[in-house]
Amino acid sequence: MDNQFFKFDDRLNNAAKEALEKAKGAFARIDEMTEYNQHKVLSAFIENRVSETQLWGTTGYGYGDSGRELADKIVADVFGAEDAIIRYSIACGTHALGIALFSLLRPGDNMLCITGRPYDTICPVIGMDGKNGQGSLADFGVTYLQTDLDENGHLDYEAIEKAVKANKIRLVYLQRSRGYTLRDSLSVEEIGKAVKIVKENSDALVMVDNCYGEFVEKTEPTAVGADLIVGSLIKNPGGGVAKCGGYMAGTKEAIDLCSYRLTTPSLGKEVGASLESTREILMGLFHAPHVVGEALKTAVFAASLFEDFGFETTPSSDEARHDIIQAIKLKNSENLIAFCQGLQKGSPVDSYVTPEPWDMPGYPCQVIMAAGAFTSGSSIELSADAPLREPFAVWMQGGLNFHSGKIGIMLAAQEMIKRNLI
Repeated sequence: MDNQFFKFDDRLNNAAKEALEKAKGAFARIDEMTEYNQHKVLSAFIENRVSETQLWGTTGYGYGDSGRELADKIVADVFGAEDAIIRYSIACGTHALGIALFSLLRPGDNMLCITGRPYDTICPVIGMDGKNGQGSLADFGVTYLQTDLDENGHLDYEAIEKAVKANKIRLVYLQRSRGYTLRDSLSVEEIGKAVKIVKENSDALVMVDNCYGEFVEKTEPTAVGADLIVGSLIKNPGGGVAKCGGYMAGTKEAIDLCSYRLTTPSLGKEVGASLESTREILMGLFHAPHVVGEALKTAVFAASLFEDFGFETTPSSDEARHDIIQAIKLKNSENLIAFCQGLQKGSPVDSYVTPEPWDMPGYPCQVIMAAGAFTSGSSIELSADAPLREPFAVWMQGGLNFHSGKIGIMLAAQEMIKRNLI
């Protein structure tokens, strides 16, 4: 690597060359998957006859917004679903999940999560934090049930079958990505096996938190029977272009129910001005397969490099991937903080800022976050999150392009070398 702009020491440069060599096979697989998904997305745009006049949006009630309706149709086609909703009015991934959960569940219903304890920020939506009166599902009389993962961190299919047979379940919920855990993310194949068990033994709907998983495989959970998938536009499907928002895709029944919660009964998704968001939503979706591929390459490189420095990674550099997240067990808080502070130095925005651990709303312990993004909180842009607790792992994701992502990872390692930590 030319050191004209970044002064990496020789040890790190040599390690980076070795890491790239080791990653060649994984990069080839990523390129093949990216090309397939880009073909799929381009085909959906062409088949739906996108025109420039549909990109500019509406005001007021938004009646007859053909661009908004077109975006919904393209998302449905891309994700292999009957219908979809994609909107800037959805604040974040947790908001999208909350809309979906409250849409599909009614007082007295049972919800079964089959991937163990959910991600920290969704627990208060369910009512698992013990705080009553905020309007959680528990406040509305929805009962939460859970099956844990097996001893290897995989879906416990036997426990799932037992739970759906023993209880009248309205909704089965899966979290595809690992969240702040070291379990494997779920493949579409694994999700499909769980869906089959649920459908053969109950009338339950299946909902998948698809955040971080879009375009990482050639198919999405809707292709294997999931009734609804939900995600954020400042993650994979926004392609680094969308400024905010979320989506839902699935069966017509599920999307109809979601539309009544998104706005109000009787109106559904027939109202809601798109303002000037349609262009960004569709441009982001168009770029998403390529950007996800770049994020995956950044993750593989990070795993390859830090494995050579003696750290445990999950997934490892040569494992199959089902989301964009790369976890690295950094052993202690000093390593973790140095990594995040070094990564921040490779950000195109706020590179001069030094991230520090802080009490972040929705999390039970201090969290340090490295993120210098064009869109605040965007995790398709290179970022890293790390709660200061055992096992002192950092969860990093994103990278709008691999070459800048690689520099960010090397700056994280450089900071650790500078402090004599590796």
